[in-house]
This record gives sequence, C-alpha cells and structure tokens, in this order.
Amino acid sequence: MMSSRIRREKRTIARMIALYEQQCPQAISTPGHYQALNAYAEKRLDKCVFGEQKPACKQCPVHCYQPAKREEMKLIMRWAGPRMLWRHPVLTVLHLIDDRRPVPELPEKYRPKK
Repeated sequence: MMSSRIRREKRTIARMIALYEQQCPQAISTPGHYQALNAYAEKRLDKCVFGEQKPACKQCPVHCYQPAKREEMKLIMRWAGPRMLWRHPVLTVLHLIDDRRPVPELPEKYRPKK
C-alpha cells in the first residue's frame, strides 16, 4: 500500500515537471521526455528505502537517481520551486514542512558494512 506521503511527493514532482515543461524557455522540446522523467521519479519514489519517513530529496543521504537525471531534477526543482507557491500553495507548504523534518537513520540493510 502506498503511503499518503509518497503519493503527495509524486503529485508535487508531477506538478513541478509539468510547470517546467509548459513555461520554462529552456525546456527540452522532445516529445515524451518529461513524461519519461516523471515515470522515472515515480518509480524511484516507490522504491525509496525510507518509505513513509522519507526526507526531502535534497537532504536524503541516499542518491537514488542516476547522476544525469538527478542534475536535471535539480534544475527543474530550482526553477519550478519558487513558482509552485502561486500555482499549488498547499503542496508547496506541505513540501516545506517536510523539508524541516529530521533525516531518519538509514535502515540497517542499507548501511555500509564495516
């Protein structure tokens, strides 16, 4: 069962990507590029090792995105983040609250071996 936290993260990411795609002049015009990126982000959220306790991506100690996609998502989030407040204020405020949460301890099976 998918948690409401992960579901909300997916909705926030989808809105950020859509906003970037529609309004950013630097957006890639290749058809399906941003839909594929959103599907990739959703897949990564589904496999998040923290689950319901997931921290904000910028604070997460586990980098689950491929480096190129991670850089692209950073670019999208930096551009769309400030604009989200006017278009999706509830999602933005909830995301900012989540950003203040402490980062949970990494689950035992994902800790580096000593």
